[in-house]
Amino acid sequence: MNDALAEELRHAIGDLVRAARVADTMSAGEAAILGYLDRDGPHTTAELAHRRNVTHQSAAKTVKDLVGANLVRTEPHPDDGRKHLLYITDTGRARLRRERTQRATSLDSAISDTLTPDEQQQLRDCVRLLTRITAHMNGR
Repeated sequence: MNDALAEELRHAIGDLVRAARVADTMSAGEAAILGYLDRDGPHTTAELAHRRNVTHQSAAKTVKDLVGANLVRTEPHPDDGRKHLLYITDTGRARLRRERTQRATSLDSAISDTLTPDEQQQLRDCVRLLTRITAHMNGR
């Protein structure tokens, strides 16, 4: 029974994420990199590639686009002159905030339009459960 529940959950979450991304104006890779830099501070391209589980080449292309759009800036790494640290710019932070707000607004509208107040409370309870599952899967 848990195998079926796990598969249903995987499909439902995947469909939800894809539906939420319809509101996005930047690629998932760009948003992910800006999100890491915003939450965790500066990283190298290699670190970001590892975090995203993509090739260095893929991360480097995304970083190049973000730097070109003034959403990310680079500085020499203080401990290794061959590397650069990437920082989110104020412009990047504002763009990320707009992207997150747009996605949240779209999701909020869907919740309000689709669920009764009781169902919304059930969803709040589910979010706590999903957070616990995620923490367990991440080893926390």
